[in-house]
Amino acid sequence: MQQLEAGVELDYQSPTYKDAYSRINAIVIEGEQEAYENYLSLTKLLPDQAEDLTRLSKMESRHKKGFQACARNLSVDPDMDFAREFFAGLHGNFQKAAEENKIVTCLLIQSLIIECFAIAAYNIYIPVADAFARKITEGVVQDEYTHLNFGEEWLKANFEASKAELEEANRGNLPLVWKMLNQVADDADVLGMEKEALVEDFMIQYGEALEKIGFNKRELVRLSMHGLAV
Repeated sequence: MQQLEAGVELDYQSPTYKDAYSRINAIVIEGEQEAYENYLSLTKLLPDQAEDLTRLSKMESRHKKGFQACARNLSVDPDMDFAREFFAGLHGNFQKAAEENKIVTCLLIQSLIIECFAIAAYNIYIPVADAFARKITEGVVQDEYTHLNFGEEWLKANFEASKAELEEANRGNLPLVWKMLNQVADDADVLGMEKEALVEDFMIQYGEALEKIGFNKRELVRLSMHGLAV
């Protein structure tokens, strides 16, 4: 299915739009907060990379403020309780992995899954966003590719030692993404973002990341489809 064209008019001030936006915007804000905290946690696991990770975390904090401004621009109160519950599964899995010193699992959750999820959502949102949010999001999405690249490069350099844990982490976390996409589908549709487009863009981003790390074509198809229930 085709994504709404940029010229399609959405009523950004309608109660229906604002209601859906209160949850979508909150998810984005919480996602950036999760990323901020996760990169700071990774500084303890990868002290030799602490400077780069701290820089990435600060970027995520700026993104959060930008999306908070997007909500204020539309006079919307983000539903942060909804957003925290939305991320609860990935949040808990990251925290558990960090406590167990599982660097590979932490990088897969943050630098691959969450970043690819964000990139897909931003790519699909930009053409249908209000002018203020479009400008903010266009700037953010470029930064997210930098964050994705950090995880790709580290995992690529440590691929053979990381492969088994990557596969295990993928099995435990990718099904959560399909659940999250289903959970947000109706609200995203109100904003002009089709679920099929979100799924497609995520699968492209995630599959390309896995391939860059070192998985072959056959392996990445199996990994990308794990737990698929959309």
